[in-house]
Amino acid sequence: MYVCGITPYDATHLGHAATYLAFDLVHRQWLDNGHEVHYVQNVTDVDDPLLERAQRDQDDWVVLGMRETALFREDMEALRVLPPRDFVGAVESIPGIVEVIGKLLANSSAYRVDDPDHPDIYFDHTATGRFGYESHYDEATMRAVFPDRGGDPDRPGKRHPLDALLWRAARDGEPYWESDLGPGRPGWHIECSVIALDKLGMPFDVQGGGSDLAFPHHEFSAAHAESLTGEYPFARHYCHAGMIGLDGEKMSKSRGNLVFVSRLRADRVAMMAVRLALLAGHYRSDREWTGDLLTRGQARLARWQDATALATAPPAEQTVARLRDRLADDLDTPGALAVVDAWVDDALTRGGDDPDAPRLVRDAVDALLGVAL
Repeated sequence: MYVCGITPYDATHLGHAATYLAFDLVHRQWLDNGHEVHYVQNVTDVDDPLLERAQRDQDDWVVLGMRETALFREDMEALRVLPPRDFVGAVESIPGIVEVIGKLLANSSAYRVDDPDHPDIYFDHTATGRFGYESHYDEATMRAVFPDRGGDPDRPGKRHPLDALLWRAARDGEPYWESDLGPGRPGWHIECSVIALDKLGMPFDVQGGGSDLAFPHHEFSAAHAESLTGEYPFARHYCHAGMIGLDGEKMSKSRGNLVFVSRLRADRVAMMAVRLALLAGHYRSDREWTGDLLTRGQARLARWQDATALATAPPAEQTVARLRDRLADDLDTPGALAVVDAWVDDALTRGGDDPDAPRLVRDAVDALLGVAL
């Protein structure tokens, strides 16, 4: 499984958290089914948003990236997200990226713009003949969203507005690396192609991320790899988590309407209550974060803790089986929480005589839902 990681120019917000919780559940279901899981995640530790934030704050971009990456990993640990086997930065991948771009130039999947000052390299989005199969966007939709998701459709010299940047030639005041391509730094999408090919090969089972990555990021990551190898598909399955909103808008750094995991931690909010609050909605659905949602998560956590602390309780084997069944159905977390709620209600109101049941439920909730009671 390859899940696209953060660009570390700000702290982890609940939109990020919801995405990584969704793929943590995939990870946990695979482990529960006896599979060996190779989970890879990248970090985009050089890109325009990071450089712009560093310049705005008069910060060193390397230090900013390292600081926010460390904070992200602390936040994920607090939320009990199982770490990936490989956590790979774009900067450390530059030698491989340069090699792959050279091969894409050689097989005519990429081209250099005619600009003597900034001879950037772009990917021809028609190179595979399959572009659009993953997102299912038509060209009008692609053109509409491309500028807001890292695209530069109006760049002079491009063959087509939808072609994506592979290598940005050095500019004054920006970091760059000397290479066979000339001095510069990588575009966004190519890093995931290269890291996934290096660590997993293709096809791998699941490519994951937020729904805003379906296009252009996942579409181009696949096209780069497929153009390089001549193989198809890049990933067998593409899986996208919904957006988390606040005050009626998607939670995003550009809007500034963020709830930070680190802020909740500093306020001593129980992270397991936050996890339960996020799991109360289906991972694919766009949904709102509200104070009431957190309050319900806190109340649910307290009741689950009370029930699993009992000396005896109702038998739990069927509860665990139903919990697995709900998670096997497209990660139906609302249904899974309802299954546990039903056992908890029974345990707290009617009791039971099974001394092993509280431990069994506690262990299942921990292993399958990632909620430590």
